[in-house]
Amino acid sequence: MNYSEINPISKRIPAKRQGAKRHYGIHPYFTRRPFNVVRDYIINYSASGDTIIDPFGGSGVTAIEAFLENRIGIQNDINPLANFIASGIIELSKVSSEDILYYLKIIEINCKNELTNISAIDESKIDIKIYQVKLPPNIKLPSNSDAERYFDLFTPSQLLSMAILKTEIDKIENPSLRHIFLLAWSSTLARINKTFISTQGRAESRGGSSIFSIYRYKLAKNIVKINPWDCFYNRFHNILRARKEMMQNIELKKAKDKWVGDFKVYRLDVEELRNLFFESADYIFTDPPYGGHISYLDLSILWNSWLGLMPSKKNYEEEIIVGGELKFTEEHYINRLKKSIKASFDILKYDRWLSIVFQHWNIEYFEAILSAAEESHAELKSAITQIGDTIWSMHKKKGKESVLAGEFILSFYKKNKIKGVKEAKQIDIKSIIIKILQNYKNDKLYAEYLLNQLVLEAWKIGIIKQLKINRDQLIELLNEAGWNYDDKNHYWCKASKSTNLFY
Repeated sequence: MNYSEINPISKRIPAKRQGAKRHYGIHPYFTRRPFNVVRDYIINYSASGDTIIDPFGGSGVTAIEAFLENRIGIQNDINPLANFIASGIIELSKVSSEDILYYLKIIEINCKNELTNISAIDESKIDIKIYQVKLPPNIKLPSNSDAERYFDLFTPSQLLSMAILKTEIDKIENPSLRHIFLLAWSSTLARINKTFISTQGRAESRGGSSIFSIYRYKLAKNIVKINPWDCFYNRFHNILRARKEMMQNIELKKAKDKWVGDFKVYRLDVEELRNLFFESADYIFTDPPYGGHISYLDLSILWNSWLGLMPSKKNYEEEIIVGGELKFTEEHYINRLKKSIKASFDILKYDRWLSIVFQHWNIEYFEAILSAAEESHAELKSAITQIGDTIWSMHKKKGKESVLAGEFILSFYKKNKIKGVKEAKQIDIKSIIIKILQNYKNDKLYAEYLLNQLVLEAWKIGIIKQLKINRDQLIELLNEAGWNYDDKNHYWCKASKSTNLFY
C-alpha cells in the first residue's frame, strides 16, 4: 500500500451512534466516538494487518474497530475502567455463546430470587446482611461530590444486591467468561446507585448516572428502585447481542482474507507509550482529553474501587486535564497536551497518517496540537467538522450557544520535511470571519464550524499564536453579522441581508 497516495477524507461522515451493539448498550463511558466514523477512518488510512494505536483509548472504539477490520488494535488509557470495558468486549470473541448461557443460568438460579426479594427485607436486617458479604473499601470521594464516602452512593439494599451478584460472578474460573460477566455487572452498577437519574417523561428505569451528564457525583432527589436482577439480565442480553454482531463481522473478514486481527491493551502515560512503540504505528486515531469538565479518574471511582482497579498516585499525576482534585492549571494542561501529541507522532511511522479528534473554545489548545504536528514533520491534510450528530449532555443543554458539541477531526501525514508556516505581523479577526461567512453558502451554521475554520485560517497564514477570541466574542460577532441562535435546534440561522452589518 502506498500511503502517500491516500486521498484524505474530505467530508463529514454522518454518525451511526446506535448502530453497533458492541459499543452502545454494553457499558456507559465518557465521550465515546461514533464507531462508523472511526471505522471509516481506519479503513481509509490503513491496510489489513497494520498496527493501529490509540494513545487515549477511552472505552476502546479505535482498537476494537481496528481488530474487527483485521488489523492489530493497540488500546492505551491510564484509566483502568476504560481498559476493563475495551478488554471485556474483546473477550466476547474468545468464548462460545453456549458457555456464556450455561453460566448465566447458574447465576440466575443462585441469585435471581434473592436479588428480587431484597427490596422487601427490613432495613435493619439488610444492615446485618451487609456485614456478611464482601464489600469494596469505603473510600473518600472527590470534594465536589454530594456524598462523602463510597458507601454513601448506595442504599443498603443496592449495596447488598451488587455484593451478592459480584460474589457469584467471582466464582467463575474461566478468566474470559468472568470478565464478560463482570462487564455486565459493572454496567448494572451504573444504574444501581443513588446517582442514577430517570429521564423525564420515560419509564422510571430509563435514564443514566449524573456522572455522565454533569460530570460529578450528584445524588438523585428521588432514589429510583430498579430490580437489580432485571437490570443485570437486560445488560447481559445486550452483551449477547454484541457478541453475535462481532462474530458475524469476524467471519465475514475471514471469508475474504487471512485473519490476522489482534488486540492488545496498555495502561501507560503517552510519553511512556512512545518509548515502547517508537515509530511502530501504521495509523493513529485518537481523542485526547479536552481539558476541563471531565476528571476521568475521579469520576470512575464508582467502578474502579469495587473492581479492584484503583489508579495509582502516579496515574492521577499523569492525567491530562484542567482542575480535578490535583487542581491542574491551564498552563499545565497545554504543556502536557503538546507533549502528548508530539509523543503520538513519535509513535507513528514516517509516511503514515494520524487523525486527532478535538474541540474547544481555547485557541491555545489547537495551537499546541498544530505546533506539535509541525515539529514532528507532519502536514495537516484534512480538517473535518463533525456537526449535527453529537449526544447532547446536560452541560450542552444548559449552555446552549456557549458550549461546543461538534467534533473536529484533523488528519495529518507524517513525512521527513514539511514547509513551515509563515508568521504574519498583523491580525484582523473580523476580516477573517467575514471571509469565512462570505464563502459559506448555507442559511444554518454551527458555531463549531466557524471556530474550526477560524483556527485553520489563522494557522495557514501564521497568526494562530496571536489569535485570542473567546466564546462571547465569537457570539457577538455572529450577532453583529446578522446570525441568530436557534435554541431548539442548536445552530445559528442567517438573518435577512438588510440586518447583516458585515456586508
